[in-house]
Amino acid sequence: MYFFLLNLALLDLGCISTTLPKAMANALWDTRAISYQGCAAQVFFFLFFISAEYYTLTVMSYDRYVAICKPLHYGSLVGSRACAQMAAAAWGSGFLNAVLHTATTFSLPLCQGNAVDQFFCEISQILKLSCSDTYLREFGALVFSFSLAFGCFVFIVVSYVQILRAVLRMPSEQGRHKAFSMCLPHLAVVSLFLCTAMLAYLKPPSISSPSLDLLVAVLYVVVPPAVNPLIYSMRNQDLKATLKKMILVMTNPLCDPEAFSECVYS
Repeated sequence: MYFFLLNLALLDLGCISTTLPKAMANALWDTRAISYQGCAAQVFFFLFFISAEYYTLTVMSYDRYVAICKPLHYGSLVGSRACAQMAAAAWGSGFLNAVLHTATTFSLPLCQGNAVDQFFCEISQILKLSCSDTYLREFGALVFSFSLAFGCFVFIVVSYVQILRAVLRMPSEQGRHKAFSMCLPHLAVVSLFLCTAMLAYLKPPSISSPSLDLLVAVLYVVVPPAVNPLIYSMRNQDLKATLKKMILVMTNPLCDPEAFSECVYS
């Protein structure tokens, strides 16, 4: 579990580092400029990290399934070698997906200006600048990626259906609580990731506007990588105790943080 969490943390860091630093630098210097090569690199790395993260979440659902539904076989099915192979497959698939979309997108002639109506280089916005009929190649790449993403989604759903059935059959309430505490953070991260991505790419064109597109982009580019560490860290008892202390001190200025156990609301 912690091996996959390490991979997820690295992907979150890479994903948010691809877009935000450039956007913050442009805001500080009051400019929106980015070079053509920089835009292509941003598209590639963003797709690489976001795709690899989705595939890693899919692998993590299998890890949860084996841990709960086949606990006696966990050591043989999810050993260190199998974990390394699954992680490598997730990173490799993300790399191939990024290469496919970056190559097809930037092979199109862009003749509708050079203004991308977003705070980072987004494929959907770049395609609006193309005046070529050869964007069917990108459509084919999108169909391939969507099919793969839908297959991962089905795999996650089936895994959690099996997990839920196994948990509900557990006679021990403590065992059910432990199983739910193991699965709920992952399920929350998957739901956040999928909901924000679907909102970004499946919203009706009739409700599209620059301000709404910007808001939705922030939701799926910034929010999941920023919230994921917090979601998984809530299982850490020390972190939860520190968070409670901070909330108590903020709501009661007279409270002494060093005497947290004796602190009460006035």
